[in-house]
Amino acid sequence: MRVFRSIESIPDDFGPSAVTVGKFDGVHLGHRAVIGRLLAVARRDRLASAVVTFDRNPMRIVAPERCPEDLVSLEQKLELLEETGIDAVLVLTFDKALSQVPAAEFVERFLVSRLHAKTLLVGSDFRYGAKGAGDVALLGELGRRDGFDVQLIDDVHVEGHDRVSSTEIRSLLAQGDVAEAGVLLGHAPVVRGTVVHGAQRGRELGFPTANLSPQCEGLIPADGVYAGWLIDAGVRHPAAISVGNNPTFQGVPQRQVEAYVIGEDIDLYDHVVDVEFAERIRGMVAFSGIEPLIAQMEEDVERASRLLAD
Repeated sequence: MRVFRSIESIPDDFGPSAVTVGKFDGVHLGHRAVIGRLLAVARRDRLASAVVTFDRNPMRIVAPERCPEDLVSLEQKLELLEETGIDAVLVLTFDKALSQVPAAEFVERFLVSRLHAKTLLVGSDFRYGAKGAGDVALLGELGRRDGFDVQLIDDVHVEGHDRVSSTEIRSLLAQGDVAEAGVLLGHAPVVRGTVVHGAQRGRELGFPTANLSPQCEGLIPADGVYAGWLIDAGVRHPAAISVGNNPTFQGVPQRQVEAYVIGEDIDLYDHVVDVEFAERIRGMVAFSGIEPLIAQMEEDVERASRLLAD
């Protein structure tokens, strides 16, 4: 997959192409349905397949007070997009200047003149250009003028949910329902970070953990204990994962992500690892002392082992 960080980096001979545009936060099942259709059209019409996305949620510029947390970082998003098999991604820097580009100019500058779009796939509520003034009706007019077709993509529905959306997935993660969030994502929720030195309490208790730096990539789920995987340099290790401030102890920084690798004691300091959440085991609680905490941790590890073995 080719990644273009600006329109100037796109070769003059790129395309013609089939294109879709969006935030693609999480690259969830809805996004994957759009991209699947994009790939089918590209193969049928012998076009390059291209996704246009942004380096940040546009709401960070146009309405920062209402901007939600990202499900994934930009680099995580690019990795997920690469897995879909598309040919290219154009990452636009969404700043104040881009937010003020009129709708027709946005289409001409980014989709027609550089990507040579012949087919554009969008949802029925797709908005673009300054103040979101562009809509599907205008796209149809521009397509007739500039020689591209517009195809509408229906929302993707999963049993028990109105539609697959990043908003719904954020809600599930806020509840700690990582299993259902994974269903809508089409992949497990993941947090990425550098393993740093902690207070060594886990090691003292017999459960040495890999503590992630607070500067993590990816949306951290609700406080609690989870079964999941720690992935280091492509190697997957079963893990019991704690999220929170460990209320049994005083002075613990907020929102730590700690992963205990089950059955191994490996040196992970300074490694950049992925922590993948499979299922929630329990919420975060304060214990009356060390012995009840150790007993619960033993139970958590045993349960995580069973869940991950299924």
